[in-house]
Amino acid sequence: MTLLPTPFWHWQGQDLILAIHVQPGASQEGMAGLHGERLKIRIAAPARDGQANRRLLGWLATQMDLPVSRLDLFQGAGSRAKRIRIRAAPATLEQRLQSWSQPR
Repeated sequence: MTLLPTPFWHWQGQDLILAIHVQPGASQEGMAGLHGERLKIRIAAPARDGQANRRLLGWLATQMDLPVSRLDLFQGAGSRAKRIRIRAAPATLEQRLQSWSQPR
């Protein structure tokens, strides 16, 4: 069964594209629901020297049980609005992403 994509993710061939809004320097890390059409994620690392970007990719990889090498930040490195590609993403990620879009 294929679930309908939410506004913050879509398939591009075998890759999964995520639209993320990051809040760097947060006291607690985790998902904070939807921010417009993006998934808001709080990251404790500061927004300097790429620290928040590296932490975001590591955090996402852990949540998805994937190696961080499969994730690619391809848009928004200097912005809170980011787009991340998960290369050769397993279809089973759809259910996890669907649950992330539910209100918390």
